[in-house]
Amino acid sequence: MDKVRVIEIKKSVLENNERAADLLRERLKARKICLLNLMSSPGSGKTITVIRTIENLKNEMRIGVMEADIDSDIDAVKVAETGVRAVQLHTGGMCHLDAGMTQQGLNEIGIEDLDLVILENVGNLVCPAEFDTGATLNVMILSICEGHDKPLKYPLMFSKVDVMLINKIDCAALFDFDLDKVQAYARKLNPDLEIFPMSAKTGEGFDAWVDWLRRHVTDVMI
Repeated sequence: MDKVRVIEIKKSVLENNERAADLLRERLKARKICLLNLMSSPGSGKTITVIRTIENLKNEMRIGVMEADIDSDIDAVKVAETGVRAVQLHTGGMCHLDAGMTQQGLNEIGIEDLDLVILENVGNLVCPAEFDTGATLNVMILSICEGHDKPLKYPLMFSKVDVMLINKIDCAALFDFDLDKVQAYARKLNPDLEIFPMSAKTGEGFDAWVDWLRRHVTDVMI
């Protein structure tokens, strides 16, 4: 009997995607555009975080938003009400975006007159961490109600991102959540991780995140 050929498809797909992501990053850098890839579990507060971030920065920089979901345009409609350009990306059942999908979204939204593009990725802590979108900045949200042990359960996500936003701190009294432990767990995986405890709903702690992002985008624009 002939030997069975084993083809490492996942490795091939990831390698091809990484090359596409690197090319996309180079193009964005040449145009002085910051692409922010925002990831989290469903219900963590991604969309309200995007909206509050826009409200703080839209008078200082030109912002566009790509909303990625398996279906519906609910989030894109909400974001468009802020006055920025927004498009909805349907993934056709896929639980993440890759560099090719991101490039398609950028083509649709048009980036020639934008300084910051926010990509709200599909909600989960697994697949989006595996696929490089070509973003220049990777950010995740962990909400208080998810528990402080998530870095132990989903280490890849926490090791890949540049920033962790700990959202819903206004609800901290209702949950058994240890802020010191989650930061220690996350920084063990990612020592250079920027961490901002905040509430997108009340605005508590939000200025620190906005100030950091403002400086980052300004550095890209120079």
